[in-house]
This record gives sequence, C-alpha cells and structure tokens, in this order.
Amino acid sequence: MCRAGRTPGPDEEQDRKQGGEQDGERDKEGTDAAFTALLEDSTEELYEQAPCGYLSTLMDGTVAKVNATLLDWLGLDRSEVVGRMRFTDLLTVGSRLYHETHVAPLLRLKGEASGIAMDVKAAAGRMPVLVTSLVKTSQDGAPLLIRTTVFDARDRRAYEAELLRGRQAAEEARRRAEADRERLQEALAVLQQNLLPAELPAVPGLEASSSYHTASPDLLGGDFYDLFPLDTGRWGFFLGDVCGKGPQAAAVTSLTRYTLRAAALHDPDPVTVLTTLNTVLYERYSSGNARYCTAIFGVLEPGDGHVGVHLASGGHPSALIQRAGGTADYLPTHGGMLIGVLPQAEFTAARTRLLPGDTLLLYTDGLTEARVGPDRGLYGEDALRAFTAAQPPAGPHALVAALNGLLSGFGDGLDDDTALLALGVPSPPPTTASES
Repeated sequence: MCRAGRTPGPDEEQDRKQGGEQDGERDKEGTDAAFTALLEDSTEELYEQAPCGYLSTLMDGTVAKVNATLLDWLGLDRSEVVGRMRFTDLLTVGSRLYHETHVAPLLRLKGEASGIAMDVKAAAGRMPVLVTSLVKTSQDGAPLLIRTTVFDARDRRAYEAELLRGRQAAEEARRRAEADRERLQEALAVLQQNLLPAELPAVPGLEASSSYHTASPDLLGGDFYDLFPLDTGRWGFFLGDVCGKGPQAAAVTSLTRYTLRAAALHDPDPVTVLTTLNTVLYERYSSGNARYCTAIFGVLEPGDGHVGVHLASGGHPSALIQRAGGTADYLPTHGGMLIGVLPQAEFTAARTRLLPGDTLLLYTDGLTEARVGPDRGLYGEDALRAFTAAQPPAGPHALVAALNGLLSGFGDGLDDDTALLALGVPSPPPTTASES
C-alpha cells in the first residue's frame, strides 16, 4: 500500500510562486545590466581604437571629444586638445583656409560635408586625410555639436600622385611620339622627293605631267617615274613600282632608277633596258631577301606631226592612251614578267604614235586596285578606261588633275601609293576667222 505525501496549503503555494517571480526579475535585470555594460565597453573601445579618427566639436569648433587614433596621428595628448584647440588648429594653413571659406559655410547651409580632402598637422609632418562632418541637432532643430570623421588618405594620395605622374609621363610620351612622327614624316617626304625628279624637263613638241599620291604618310612608297634625254631628239621615260615599302624598298627604288637611266644611255631599246635591270636586281637580291619590281620603259621619238612611242613592260599594267577624238584604249603589253625574280625574263614590247591631242598615261596599280563602292570591290582597268574616255582631251595636265581628284575621292579605299606620268602632243591652237 502506497503512502501519499503531504499536499501544501494555499498560503505555501502562493509564497513559492512569488519567490520564483522575484528570482526571474533579478536574473533579467542582471542580464540587461551586463549586456548594457558590454555594449558600452565595446562602443568606447571601438571609438578609441577605430582605424579612422573621430572627434566632436562645439559649434564654434572647440574640440570636445577625440579618439586615440587621431591623437596618435597628431602626436598630441588628449589634454592638449580637448577644450583647448579648435578643429581648424589641427589643419595645415591651406586646409584651414579652405575649411573656413568652403566647408564651414557648407555645414551651416546643409548640415553636412562629405569626403573633403584636407591635410592635418601630423606628428610626422603633413598628412593627407578625407574629412566628413555632420551637424547634430536637438529635437527642436537647434545645432548642438559637429561630429567629424577623419580618414587616412596617405595611400590614396600616393596613388593619385602616382597616377598623375603616370598621366604626365604618358602625355609627355605622346607629345614626343607626335613630334617624332612629324619629324619622320618630314624625313620620309624628303626621301620620297629624292626618289622622284624634282620636275619634269621641257620636251620640245611634247607636254608632260606627273603626280605622286601617297596612301600613308608614315610609309615610304616604292613607286617611281622619270623623263630624261637620251640623244639628239629622243627621250627616255619609265614608271614602275617596287614591291614593299619602307627603307629597303627605297633602296631598291634608287638602284632601279639609276640602272634604268644608265642602261638606256648605253642601249635605249626598251626590252634591252628591262633585261639589264632584271640582271642587276636578280644578282643583287637573289641570295638574300628577294626584291623585285614592275616597270614600263619607253622611248619617245618626235616625228613629222607626231611622236613615236616604243615601250616595253615587265609585269606592269598596260599604258592607256587618250585619243584626241574622245576615246581611250590600252596599249597591250600583257605577258611581260616581273623584274628581278628569275635570271632570265621575258618582256613585252609595243609601239604606237601620239598625234596632236593624244595623251599617253602610265600609272601604278594603286589606282586600279583601290577599293570602291559598298562591296569594296576593285576599281579596275575598265573603270579607269571609262573615266579617261569621259574626260575632255585637254592634254596631260588636265588628265592628271582629273585623276588626282578621282584618287582623293577614294578616301580610305586607297591603300597603296599611286604614281602618274602623262605624256602628250599638244593640240594645234584653234584658227581664227582672220587667219582662215
């Protein structure tokens, strides 16, 4: 038989409940107090040892509170600063003036100023900082104090200084490069001029005109032409294009011009002259970096009311003849081989007569290989013939001027230099009524 325990009376139960509630309240009060103390300690410690400077000032700028971080930067004791110095006393002269003329009015107007670059008088000398200030107000809106955060900007200032130096160095390099480019262009222009005749000679009974259109001023082209006397009454002429660009192409151009002139004085037959040039280039460059060119060489022989033309081509576009009657046709020289590639080369010769009003046009392939139209197709020989036929037969000068306009209209579609040489027989002056 089991014996039950004594049941507590009503008064005893009430006392026990009240005791438990009092213990709970005491525990809760203890926890809240501990949490508050911990929070205050953490806040104060964070304020004092923060990685940035903190200070609070009265509205007149007098420092009321400052953390240890800022004091360490300044090399000052708290007693030297709090209540004795104003915030502006911590700044360099320039920053103090800026604060008084810009930051202080901004604080009065808007109540805050963020990310202001200044310098403080640190223990180690001038120290760049970023300052953010905020005006604290009472419930009725009256300003009470100014809280300011000071960020160390030494790394940022060093980065900005390095960035500025980099920009200045880049700008100086750009100016030097631009000056070097201008000098290079001047030198290239002078060298290019030295590879071409300064002016064409006056040929009795003949009109001559030439032009050189540069696709890029930064590259030395290999196009060339010349007109020179051979013997009594006869004149030699040539036009060609050396492969490649730059100084090496210029050296080949110089050698080519000299060889053509010298060979023509020895034997002016066009095929013989080109054969001599082929031998010279092949022997000079076959053992190393191969160099070759295309060229037309010809001889002009004035006759009775006309000028005879005997020419030969080595891999060069055929010459074009604008006739006085308003037509234009090529003088076929297909089959001529590149000059300087093989020890033995075949060249194609042709003959024609220029009558009064006729013009013989020689050109390099920069003209016909220009890219035109929406599809960027080649301009081509057919278009050149049609263009030439459409021009009035007014002589070499007029034809070259028209072609220069055409070349300028190609814009960036012209990616290679173009040389032009036009030779023609002037039309007789029109007769007047009195003369007839």
